[in-house]
Amino acid sequence: MLAFVCSSGQLALRRDYPQPIPQADEVLVRVTLAGICATDLEIVKGYVPDFSGVLGHEFVGVVEKSADSGWLGRRVVASINIGCQTCETCHKSGPEHCPNRRSLGIHRQDGVFAEYVVMPLRNLHYVPDELPDERAIFTEPLAAALRIREQLAIRPSAKTAVIGPGRLGLLVAQVLHLAGEDVTLLGRRSDSLALPASWGLSTGLTTDHADNSFDFVVEVTGNEAGLAEALRLVRPLGNLALKSTFAGGSQVDLTKIVVGEITVTGSRCGPFAPALRLLAESTLHTAPLITAEYPLAEAESAFARAALPGELKVLLRP
Repeated sequence: MLAFVCSSGQLALRRDYPQPIPQADEVLVRVTLAGICATDLEIVKGYVPDFSGVLGHEFVGVVEKSADSGWLGRRVVASINIGCQTCETCHKSGPEHCPNRRSLGIHRQDGVFAEYVVMPLRNLHYVPDELPDERAIFTEPLAAALRIREQLAIRPSAKTAVIGPGRLGLLVAQVLHLAGEDVTLLGRRSDSLALPASWGLSTGLTTDHADNSFDFVVEVTGNEAGLAEALRLVRPLGNLALKSTFAGGSQVDLTKIVVGEITVTGSRCGPFAPALRLLAESTLHTAPLITAEYPLAEAESAFARAALPGELKVLLRP
């Protein structure tokens, strides 16, 4: 099959990649649409230095082979973490923190920048008939945005900032806004804020706000400078949620966390079912986030496009 492969940071389009064979508890999915995200770009830079295989974890597809005939021909999305199903962590809290987990297109599991992918049956979610692929493709990042609401009980009156008006930050800001929070989406350039401002979201430049301006800050920039700004802006006794994953270390001074008694929460993968419900309700803006689409055969060009400053969601269609 055709597949876009990464090995030691080197990308290659392969036409002879072995088509996966599903095991007893797995299904074979024909990928109909896939999305490039910041994590994919960071893997190429070395975020997961030992990754070798097919990249990609955001997708919509159709089940082609399954031991359960009820899934055949159904459009699906799938949660990306695959646990061992035997350890205490899996039994108590699910696969996201299983010490033996595999993560689709990220860790020990081929991803979706290919014509086919195999997934455990337990990871699948039906896509409602009324939800087009171009909207369902946002299920995984929207679930990640919703994870913040699961983790933190932030009062609606809390003055909130989301730093980073990129692919995920635009979804996070919309989710928190829908929850009634006083949200301001912050960026480094005025042109990056034009789109969310057109939706009625409050926006601003990070440099226009004084130290300790916000009760709650969500950092979604994908870079070290964003973490420094988030720490600067959160007030003492405030809350800071970290969404960024990026290659390289951080030299940010963490003293303020101790002195200011700031609560820091790492936030990663979230729930797919409510994400699909929200997408079906059409209450979120997603179409303007799609800036380009390429056939899988032009994946190298798609990656170059996705890496450009200010680029949002670039799609691959096998």
